[in-house]
Amino acid sequence: MRDWQVQRRERTKHLIELGGLVVKAGIVELVDDDRAALYGALLWMADMLRSEDGVHARVLWKRRGKRTFEGEQLEAKEDRAIGR
Repeated sequence: MRDWQVQRRERTKHLIELGGLVVKAGIVELVDDDRAALYGALLWMADMLRSEDGVHARVLWKRRGKRTFEGEQLEAKEDRAIGR
């Protein structure tokens, strides 16, 4: 495979994963699949990250995301253990 094809596939995978996070967080449903509202929310997040409180917000968001990921992994492990 050519280098550009590999890079394109890696980029596509990355974008799909990011989109999956938006869906997983429930944001698509909460804004009724309104792309303008979703984009506005993402722009608000970017503004927040650029502000004085940006570092603090990132730490809080990262901590919450990490806890949620870990909780989901634990749930999945328990489900597999009981055969769900």
